[in-house]
Amino acid sequence: MTDKKTTDAVEKILEESKKLNRKFKQNVDVVINLKNLDLNIPKNRLDEEVVLPHGRGKEAKIALFGSGELAVKSKKHVDLLIKPEEIEDFSADKKKFKKIADEHDFFIAEAPLMPTIGKTLGTVLGPRGKMPKPVPPHADVSGMVKNLRNTIKMRSKSNKTFHTIAGSTEMPKEHIVENVDAIIKRLDDSLERGRLNIGSVYIKTTMGPSERII
Repeated sequence: MTDKKTTDAVEKILEESKKLNRKFKQNVDVVINLKNLDLNIPKNRLDEEVVLPHGRGKEAKIALFGSGELAVKSKKHVDLLIKPEEIEDFSADKKKFKKIADEHDFFIAEAPLMPTIGKTLGTVLGPRGKMPKPVPPHADVSGMVKNLRNTIKMRSKSNKTFHTIAGSTEMPKEHIVENVDAIIKRLDDSLERGRLNIGSVYIKTTMGPSERII
């Protein structure tokens, strides 16, 4: 059952976004504040992925490290194909690869390439939480990519306050509410003490004021 407080908050931030009359599409963000957790201990840090039931409002961008048949079959499904021979080039030009890493939300890779990627580009991808997800050489990646397009990350690192995306202001309010519910449920399930580890949760548009829902 949907929380009325969440529904009311979504309605309010959407109304406020209309008053702002921004010319660009605004995200709906969820701002999470944790409590009673020592995030200096790595196992306490939150690092979860949530497939939103109604998508992100704007699909996630996906890059694939691949070769041969996998590359041929998968190129049309991803935003960027990185061939094995390009990995060393990017390793030598980290600045160029950092830009690619920042422009793409998720990376997937042909399984045999994973050790090479880890050694050469791991220092760029690791801290960003974007190490590739491995796929078998002859796999059909279309289903995996479809899920990732609608996936968001909840990643606290060592910060008790962090945010994630619940959609965009152009989505129906009911869809935003259900996306927020999915995020809160995963948050509850992922924390050691559930709601007792949640200090507060707010939702807001990119440029608008926030509304507390927890």
